[in-house]
Amino acid sequence: MQVYEDRFWSSRDGLKLHFRDYPAPEGGEDRLPVLCLHGLTRNARDFDVLAPHLAKERRVICPDLRGRGDSEYAKDSKTYTPVRYGDDVLALVEQEGLERFVIVGTSLGGLMAMGLAALIPDKIAAAVVNDVGPWLEPVGLARIKDYVGQGRSWPTWVHAARGLEDMQGAAHPGQPLDFWIGMAKRLMTVGGNGRIVFDYDMKIAEPFLALDVNAQPDLWGAWEALARVPVLVVRGALSDLLSAQTLADMLRRSPNAEGLTLPGIGHAPTLDEPESVAAIERLLARAA
Repeated sequence: MQVYEDRFWSSRDGLKLHFRDYPAPEGGEDRLPVLCLHGLTRNARDFDVLAPHLAKERRVICPDLRGRGDSEYAKDSKTYTPVRYGDDVLALVEQEGLERFVIVGTSLGGLMAMGLAALIPDKIAAAVVNDVGPWLEPVGLARIKDYVGQGRSWPTWVHAARGLEDMQGAAHPGQPLDFWIGMAKRLMTVGGNGRIVFDYDMKIAEPFLALDVNAQPDLWGAWEALARVPVLVVRGALSDLLSAQTLADMLRRSPNAEGLTLPGIGHAPTLDEPESVAAIERLLARAA
């Protein structure tokens, strides 16, 4: 049974954008809602397990960023940037009248959480930052550059799962086929020709591929803006994007932050792991 409502909002440049709205249960309307922001090539389905779990107690909102899932593709690929994604989310926050909320952000979504903390500090009550930080390891960024925007396709979900395992198996070693089929169904869709394809506009890669992985902006100020509230930083122990040293530096600069490192996982944890769920529940209890 579907436990969410498919809803829409408009970007300031006129795109029709989609979000999943998991309503609060009776008695949960006064609890802080949760806004879940996915990674670069992902979509609202990234939170298929976590969102229904959290929605047992509170409202959960999972948007598809522009160019992903059921959101409209941008006419200009130059708008596929974190600044524009953040502005789109601000429009959603305004439409839904969110006064205070908790952000759960994976990878790109975690960077957006830091950016939003600098823009609307009074609205963010707490945050989960999943396998990302103010400094990103160049080797991890280079790996993402190798696959983003490639228009691959597969004839069946099993083929797609095997293809995904070939690309990302190092991040989730030893996982069974069912895991990869589930991951494929989060990340992919059936294309117009009946083949399985990634569920995003391939043009999202264009601004990302133009980045110099060794000349990153200084995001420590954004981290410190977020770090004034309770924060959980989740890191995969095998991550090639968020190093153990950067995590240690993040925690040192934020007395409100808790770090969770998950063994045997790379970029990025799914947040379905029992340790992740328990840590997120602790964070929500602190923020309530």
